[in-house]
Amino acid sequence: MKQADTIYGKIIVSFAAVCLSGALGALSVQAAPGIPQGFDSDGERIYKRFDDTPLAATTGTDGKRTLNEFYELRQYPGSPPRIPHPVSASFADDGIKCISCHGRGGYVAEQDAFAPVTPHPDYENCVQCHVPRRTEELFVETNWQSINPPKLGLSQMGGSPPQIPHSLQLRADCIACHSGPAAVAEIRVEHASRGNCRQCHVPMVFTEPVTEFTRNQ
Repeated sequence: MKQADTIYGKIIVSFAAVCLSGALGALSVQAAPGIPQGFDSDGERIYKRFDDTPLAATTGTDGKRTLNEFYELRQYPGSPPRIPHPVSASFADDGIKCISCHGRGGYVAEQDAFAPVTPHPDYENCVQCHVPRRTEELFVETNWQSINPPKLGLSQMGGSPPQIPHSLQLRADCIACHSGPAAVAEIRVEHASRGNCRQCHVPMVFTEPVTEFTRNQ
């Protein structure tokens, strides 16, 4: 009788273990029912990128890139930067060659600098948006004036996490630009391992308050 009870008990424990593992598997697929795929600008990619990035690429800095140099490569804030180094014509048909340096960063002896990490390595037709400068002269005179770059450090309260002053289109992978040796000094963070960036930092949707608000005294 005791042997039968022991066998019966083992069957129950085994069945419970199978059910528990299935439940945990379901939770790993969908941690919270009702949350749509791609929620939070597909923030899961940030976690995966951090896991796949060497520690040296998310820590330390060479201190060379500044915010002014960052904007000098762009016609206006938010535009794709031009390519500041010579590019072989063969690169036009093979974006993998660009990703070999800009996919995970790393020191490039020819440039004596660390390669900036792209936040969108899945878009491999790089020269569709990023082009080298062929001439220093304008083709036609123009009165073009760039827009002002967004202000940094905009916080609702002193010491609170600043808002995200730019759109997340093609820039949803925060640690690609805000961490590592090639990160711009003024926007580099020291907590890249906290991968859920938008838990604290939220996009700045409105520049003016929607309604009048007075803080309680």
